Amino acid sequence: MKYSIVYLYLFVVTLNYSCAQDAENKANTPSDIPFSEELLVDGLQIPWAMAFLPDGSMLITEKSGSLIHFKDGKKATIANTPKVYARGQGGLMDVFLHPNYQDNGWIYITYASEEGNEKGGHTALMRARLKDNSLYDNELLYKASPNTTKGQHFGSRIAFDNDGYLYFSIGERGARDENPQDITRDGGKIYRLNDDGSIPEDNPFMGEENAKTAIYSYGHRNPQGLVKNPETGAIWDHEHGPRGGDEINIIKKGANYGWPIITYGINYSGTPITDKTEMEGMEQPIHYWVPSIAPSGMAFVTSDKYKGWKGSLLVGSLSFQYLERLTLDGTKVTNREKLLENMGRVRDVRQGPDGLIYVAIEGKGIYRLIPKS
Repeated sequence: MKYSIVYLYLFVVTLNYSCAQDAENKANTPSDIPFSEELLVDGLQIPWAMAFLPDGSMLITEKSGSLIHFKDGKKATIANTPKVYARGQGGLMDVFLHPNYQDNGWIYITYASEEGNEKGGHTALMRARLKDNSLYDNELLYKASPNTTKGQHFGSRIAFDNDGYLYFSIGERGARDENPQDITRDGGKIYRLNDDGSIPEDNPFMGEENAKTAIYSYGHRNPQGLVKNPETGAIWDHEHGPRGGDEINIIKKGANYGWPIITYGINYSGTPITDKTEMEGMEQPIHYWVPSIAPSGMAFVTSDKYKGWKGSLLVGSLSFQYLERLTLDGTKVTNREKLLENMGRVRDVRQGPDGLIYVAIEGKGIYRLIPKS
């Protein structure tokens, strides 16, 4: 009887939410779309992330382990990159420049690493500098443990806040009942460090017995989007739910985001995970998707290049293979728009220093969105 009630509840939630979202989705015609797409970097398999250097060139991570420098229309493979544990969803993941890159030259990278005594791998964060298409001054800043041979939920994205703190995400590595709710274990967390890898003295779990003191928030599933809101300075994440229940969250110090105790999703088999979607002491998402879009990559639009887009949030969809533009009123999503439909799995999206939007699509490469005049 309990499961029948849960199934009915989830069906009603899914039906109502899907109908509401369908009503919100704007029907696009070619004349509505304020851009044309241009393939800028071709021949990429799984371009996981991209970052722009001051000279206008681009760093691109391939999940298989290659770090590519794209400059003047040519690709070069960067040497002295970390050894990558390429399994399932793990590999070479995010790349992000220090906010003061022009002064210090630091590049930050997340990747799946085999380092440790156990078989398998777990997510690591490093920094390095770049010269003559080779990394140097490589420093490992954080390595999650213990390793596991599971291939899912490595995370992982990087962001800096206005105070210069570094945030990065690690998924719960497929151990939903062990990792996300336990602050003595890595996985299912957003972490905060100083830019040199040391742990800020005001992190929320400093002084707690056996706690992983780099943790800033917990109860996450698999965050593959992490970005600073340019208006408020807050760090936003999005994360994969199971079958339904992908979320957008605003990250708060010491907060619990509920996985797997509360969720708007169900198991892939269709069975319930829990009958709870909210609980006291656990944060609610500002937005969730049912059905799941499998979000990856996230960027706020701050430029005026695209009519009506300023202030929007862009999110890639892996499962439905489009770029989603969400119109915001503060923290409320007021409209959803599908772009670049059926072009492939959108892995990352960034706004470049030129104010243009760049989109990484698996099996194709990096597209640049050219505004229509």
